[in-house]
Amino acid sequence: MDGGLDDTPTGGLRRYVRAVAAELGLAGRRWRADPGPPASAYLKVDGTLPTFPDRDLLLLWDEEFGWAAALRATTAEPPVVISYRGGDVLPPAPEVAAYVAALRRGDHPGDPRPIRLRAYGTPDDLTDRLRAYRG
Repeated sequence: MDGGLDDTPTGGLRRYVRAVAAELGLAGRRWRADPGPPASAYLKVDGTLPTFPDRDLLLLWDEEFGWAAALRATTAEPPVVISYRGGDVLPPAPEVAAYVAALRRGDHPGDPRPIRLRAYGTPDDLTDRLRAYRG
């Protein structure tokens, strides 16, 4: 086992978000992961959507709703969620990239309504999945 590997859920969340950023081809550290509670993450995605060319595209993640796509005109304003991916709260990075690709094509994946995938504090396997995440 790698002695430098952070085997905490926080370390796993960082590795997971880094893997999603890499799958999206994002250079540098254009993401952040917050262990919470509740745990959350943010990625600034390259490019825009066809229907909102003047808005930044962001991906937001939290431990209750999973991934969501959001838009923002300036860094001073809060992001506005336009789509919740749904499904697994911790999907593989290629599935998140496919969700973003569909958004960029002008498709409408996910749901504009919040889809709670789990309740914060629910005893389940999320902590173990994060702790074990290797990328």
